[in-house]
Amino acid sequence: MTRFRIKQAAELLGVSDDTLRRWADSGRLETTVDAAGRRAVEGTVLARFAEELAAQAPIEEPRRITGRSARNRFTGLVTKVTKDTVMAQVELQAGPFRVVSLMSREAADELKLAPGVLAVAVVKSTNVVVETPDA
Repeated sequence: MTRFRIKQAAELLGVSDDTLRRWADSGRLETTVDAAGRRAVEGTVLARFAEELAAQAPIEEPRRITGRSARNRFTGLVTKVTKDTVMAQVELQAGPFRVVSLMSREAADELKLAPGVLAVAVVKSTNVVVETPDA
């Protein structure tokens, strides 16, 4: 089972260590103790909590883009993996963003993807649909 130390978990959620500790102290987030006696969060618990936070997060207005990259990287936690005999659908919660990837089952197995595992979604697309919000 994957475990994250408080600092790692806080970084993944985009909050301070102190905020995460307050959530744990108040019972909002379940923690455990690792082999070294340090406080930690189970990966599956953290993934579920990340989904809950994302559902509560307000949607921000689009900002003016000042930099660009050919590749976009979203670091987050795997929240769900659905496999059949050939393919796998992997869901990743990266802050308030849910990223879904379709890949071969073999690739998902080799990467040992499961809820609570830290992963990075790298997005590079030759076909991107762009929409503009109402003014």
